[in-house]
Amino acid sequence: MQNWNRTIRDQWEFHWDNQLKARLDGLTDDEYFWEPVPEAWSVRPRGRSTAPIQAGSGDFVIDYAFPEPEPPAFTTIAWRLGHVIVGVLAARNASHFGAPPASYESWEYAGTASGALDQLEQQLGVWLEGVRGLGEDGLGMPAGDKEPYPDLPMAALILHIQRELIHHLSEVCLLRDLHFRQGALR
Repeated sequence: MQNWNRTIRDQWEFHWDNQLKARLDGLTDDEYFWEPVPEAWSVRPRGRSTAPIQAGSGDFVIDYAFPEPEPPAFTTIAWRLGHVIVGVLAARNASHFGAPPASYESWEYAGTASGALDQLEQQLGVWLEGVRGLGEDGLGMPAGDKEPYPDLPMAALILHIQRELIHHLSEVCLLRDLHFRQGALR
């Protein structure tokens, strides 16, 4: 009999192990904070942001606005990692798997690339352990009122989170490629 919980986790773990992890290894602070266009949103030292809203509880804050500007702001690797760590993983880990509460406002954003990668790996570990703990039966349970679509099953939420991770972390890899080749573009 097919173990759907394992199959769903395998999709993410294969992508992480074979396509993303090695591409993120060695991320530098220069890459992490690189702003390829003017007025890019990022993670910045407190007091240095010009974004309409700055969120975070530590020495670094993340830029954002509500409602989102049109067109949306371009975002740095730091911003994208902050979004994935907090909005995609940590908030869901808190809502569904007993992790401490997490929000954009309460998070202590990493001031270094290595710090952000450590936070990412920690949140990924909590997420995967939580998904594993659902077993087969938990995949069919409703996602609940902390999600925009509370009646959808947890399997739908898990697949959505994995799409978000693949999407945003692939963008991070592309930005690293552009950063590496920026001298060749001039």
